[in-house]
Amino acid sequence: MRIGFAGLGVMGGPMARHLVAAGHDVAGYNRSPDKAQAWADDHGGRFAATVAEAATDADLFILCVGKDEDVREVVTAALPALKPGAVVVDHTTTSARIAREMDALCGAAGVAFLDAPVSGGQAGAENGQLSVMAGGDAAALETARPAVIAYSKAIQHMGPSGSGQLTKMVNQIAIAGVVQGLAEAVHFARAAGLDTDAAYDAISKGAAQSWQMDNRWKTAAAGQFEFGFAVDWMRKDLGLVLDEARANGAVLSMTALVDQFYAEVQAMGGQRWDTSSLKARLKP
Repeated sequence: MRIGFAGLGVMGGPMARHLVAAGHDVAGYNRSPDKAQAWADDHGGRFAATVAEAATDADLFILCVGKDEDVREVVTAALPALKPGAVVVDHTTTSARIAREMDALCGAAGVAFLDAPVSGGQAGAENGQLSVMAGGDAAALETARPAVIAYSKAIQHMGPSGSGQLTKMVNQIAIAGVVQGLAEAVHFARAAGLDTDAAYDAISKGAAQSWQMDNRWKTAAAGQFEFGFAVDWMRKDLGLVLDEARANGAVLSMTALVDQFYAEVQAMGGQRWDTSSLKARLKP
């Protein structure tokens, strides 16, 4: 496929690289042109100086940017260059509201829009093992699937526009509770005088096992918080979750509490620490 890709950061860069490796013709755009040029030079993609250049003649236009406002800016810039029948795949984590807005905007131009946030973090992007949860037209997802599978281990259609973003909110709610439990478990083990490595070995093969435990227990116990998704981004995501919950009436007491704990981590200077840094609030 001929693909335009906007947003070549820690997630988008590896995803676009996998597309090139799978044989697709990929034009990469980034707000910092030097980053886009370096990506093209390193991976054999095409450099695009503008969003419109990346979108021109594309079968798929994929973006992985930062916030709602970024999505609106990029999609609006891409639409005049996209041909009718093209599919826009947005991997940014956003509100469901902006997903529905972009779906309507694209639909009026004869272009399909999929809100398709991902889970798996930087490691998942690097290894091509992301999980994709998609909202929008099912036929458009099938058009995009042969490309998206290049960096994914699972692609699930969740329903109409906005459903992908709502599912990502479910994902972040679950992660928030698990990571807080992990932080408190490490803290308790230390306070009780246990060897934290031995405690991990004792509990990690039973009902307490989780991805977070397997990947973050030992680093959190060692006070190492440089392993992935940053606190600033988690707070952005939890803000979206809590806004949606206020609208739909969901009661998210734990999520709201963990969001405030992350605010404490930010105040400690941990804006770029990974999400397991909830342990940093707790001594020892």
